[in-house]
Amino acid sequence: MFTTLVAVLVALALGHVAPAAAASLRRFGGFRRWLGWLDAHGGRAWRSPGGAVLALLPALLLMGALQGLLHDRLYGLPGLLLGVGVLAWCWGPRDLDRDVEAVIDADDAPTRHAAVAHLQAAGGSLREDVPSLVEATLLNALRRWFAVLFWFLLLGPVGALGYRLLALMAESPLRVRVPMEALAMAQRVLGWIEWPVAQLMAFSMALVGNFDTAWKAWRQAHGERLAGSIDFLGAVARASVNAELREDAHDYTEAGMLPVWQRLPDLRDAMSLVWRMLLLWLAVVALLVLAGWVT
Repeated sequence: MFTTLVAVLVALALGHVAPAAAASLRRFGGFRRWLGWLDAHGGRAWRSPGGAVLALLPALLLMGALQGLLHDRLYGLPGLLLGVGVLAWCWGPRDLDRDVEAVIDADDAPTRHAAVAHLQAAGGSLREDVPSLVEATLLNALRRWFAVLFWFLLLGPVGALGYRLLALMAESPLRVRVPMEALAMAQRVLGWIEWPVAQLMAFSMALVGNFDTAWKAWRQAHGERLAGSIDFLGAVARASVNAELREDAHDYTEAGMLPVWQRLPDLRDAMSLVWRMLLLWLAVVALLVLAGWVT
């Protein structure tokens, strides 16, 4: 849809041009206060598995009502503005490629530790070895970009907001405010709604990288299983990056050139994969719009 293309461009531009403003916009302070209120007044319902639904339902009902109210009003302009605003709000919250570059450019241990912590803000092993950083880059790409985009495409603003709030409740520092049973339910649901996104990302990596390598890694990691787990994504990412680095080294050798060594080439290649995947997704959306299949 046209709204999606505009909204993604706005979200990316906001993170690059005004990262501080973007981070401030995406703090979700209202949701944090709502979780605090539930902790004080939610009672047994909040401390049950249904507490996850209780936390999300008011915001989703409000967004759904607003989305329905603005649908097809004034030639779709209010709906366009709502979509752009919500996707830009739910994107991130941090800018992914800036965080990757900060890890690559870090010159001392404290700076590197801080940069790695920012890169892994939406999930990761918290280790600083290169394979773990590659995996964290793809996992954070899923949670910062692709899952928000996927659910926005399926359900509009309510889908993007629902995913972001669920991810905040299940995997961000806000999870310390959530009771154990509600948190366990939120994490299970998050795993299931991220699973189709991870599958599409693995397929996208195969298309923009080495198909055979990605396919073998996906099968070896049991990616074909219908399960609420995205563990296979890291295996596909590591295999794809290793294959691309081998191909680059082979190309340099064939051309009689020495490779241009650079810091953390694995991490640079992982971010390059993420960009190519995002361009592929947007190209598919643009083709669907041009074909008149979606609006």
